[in-house]
Amino acid sequence: MTGFRADHLGAIPAPMTETIYVLNGPNLNLLGLREPEIYGSTTLDEIAGMLEDRARELGFAIEMRQTNHEGMLVDWLHEAQAEGARAVLLNAAAYTHTSIALLDAIKAISTPVVEVHLSDPKTREEFRHTSFVGMGAVRTVEGHGAESYRIALEAVASGEV
Repeated sequence: MTGFRADHLGAIPAPMTETIYVLNGPNLNLLGLREPEIYGSTTLDEIAGMLEDRARELGFAIEMRQTNHEGMLVDWLHEAQAEGARAVLLNAAAYTHTSIALLDAIKAISTPVVEVHLSDPKTREEFRHTSFVGMGAVRTVEGHGAESYRIALEAVASGEV
């Protein structure tokens, strides 16, 4: 996205801002209320605010979304590619462990996807140890609570992703 600002010398291009999609799956709308002993007490809105502030400092814009519907996540992955997003941070929640459709969507796009988790799935129930999302993602950040999102964002901004 390129913008312009005007001053007494005329229009001056503003710095280019690249967009990073942050996609969140089922039940993440309940963060702060849902099992705080596992997921923490930070709400998704609070995470969005923190990410928007940090992204702005790094010269990026955040497109933050949440859905409880698997197909919507697939559509948003396709959209991220079509819109030229710099990267996608994806917390697919339970779909991480069940969705071949998300794996296929990640593999179908060239936009890099970073898998994000608040908890560390490998320390939880056995069924959470397999990550279909992780099979297609370029990196996984897990187990740092709400900070997992910031760590992923900074990895993208630094060029690690």
